[in-house]
Amino acid sequence: MYNCGYHLGSCSCNYDCQYYGNCCSDFHWYCPSYTTTDPHPQCGGHLYGSGLFSSPNYPNYYHDNAYCVWYLSAQQGQRIFLTFADVQLERCCNCDYITIYDGSSTGHSQLGKVCFNDTTHQVFHSSSRYLTVVFRSDYSGVSHGFKALFTSSLSADEGHVNCSTDNMVIVIQRSYLNSLGLSGNDLYVDEHLCRPNISSTEVVFSFPLDACGTVKEMMNGYVSYTNNVRASQSQSGEITRQSQFLLHVGCRMEPDTLVQIFYMAKEIVNANITGTGRFNASIAFYTSSSFNQQIYDSPYEVNLNQLLYVQVELNRPDNSLDLFLDTCVASPNPSDFKDRSYDLLRNGCRRDNTYYSYTSGEHYYARFSFQAFKFLRTHTYVYLQCKVIICPSNDYNSRCRQGCRPRRKRSLDSTYHTNTVTLGPIKLKGA
Repeated sequence: MYNCGYHLGSCSCNYDCQYYGNCCSDFHWYCPSYTTTDPHPQCGGHLYGSGLFSSPNYPNYYHDNAYCVWYLSAQQGQRIFLTFADVQLERCCNCDYITIYDGSSTGHSQLGKVCFNDTTHQVFHSSSRYLTVVFRSDYSGVSHGFKALFTSSLSADEGHVNCSTDNMVIVIQRSYLNSLGLSGNDLYVDEHLCRPNISSTEVVFSFPLDACGTVKEMMNGYVSYTNNVRASQSQSGEITRQSQFLLHVGCRMEPDTLVQIFYMAKEIVNANITGTGRFNASIAFYTSSSFNQQIYDSPYEVNLNQLLYVQVELNRPDNSLDLFLDTCVASPNPSDFKDRSYDLLRNGCRRDNTYYSYTSGEHYYARFSFQAFKFLRTHTYVYLQCKVIICPSNDYNSRCRQGCRPRRKRSLDSTYHTNTVTLGPIKLKGA
């Protein structure tokens, strides 16, 4: 005899029975799917700071036609990190699923969707103090549900992390550690040999992105780097106020950035864009289409209509990333690329008939050429600014794979931020 339950006239099946099929056949009860006439348990709500939440009835079966919304929030200036410790949903991603939104409501952009038993890409980072999580189930099969953990980042006066193409820098205020009964000498990251520098006010870890146990992940078109700061037991024999200490450190790298080159001056043509969660890219002139010899002469004097060869690349080569040239604009004014600008490339589409692309969106570098020109024959120098987008090379639906797109989606402009670096202008010979 099967061991099955009975709830208000409906059959519910435990681990001895399938939740569909002929459950409890000795009693002639038939269960095509798990249902209950019990009132749906309440789910969702407003959660603050850090904590756990789960699907209705977890770890038992959730109900059909569930719609639960959790509104997560943190202090001003903090961000929210969401992970899923367990996910067991119906084997149909369009039937039962979890959706994560980057903001205070479902009207904000979607960070991702989790279904079935997918916990591979577990970490979601909000861009503000708000995150919204929605769980839906349909009218058919159910499963055990999910359990999620959310934590908030440190406030600015407690600590922060900066990432570039090359490095991760973690800064933790000693006053924050003191409030927990810890000192800077107690801290380490996932690679124990990586130790911090300690000043009178701060504890600073600084190391390359591919070192010290940092984990690289690609999800939803983003590249993220994560590590953990932990504390060892006190060597002084004193009892600290916190027996366990763990800071999850993450950087989500924005996919677009700006590089700028001025065709001018005796400066080494080698500069970076550095910012929190930004890839560092450099732009430089080369002597020919072989791109073997970089030009360091300055000022870089060229003839009118001379072919100029330009390469934009990530400062740290990474074959898992592609760099796509989205827009390149020339201007006689290094601080104004809108009012008196000239487009060589716009939204991946060629605007100047001398522009030629050797490669873009296929490697961690992009290469192109164009003919030198002079604005209105009244300006000595011409400045060039290029906006590039970074994509995971295994994302075949990324912006890098789409090429020319005459009309840009508004979300790309509104979601991502840009930075600019200056290298120096080119000058026409005899000008």
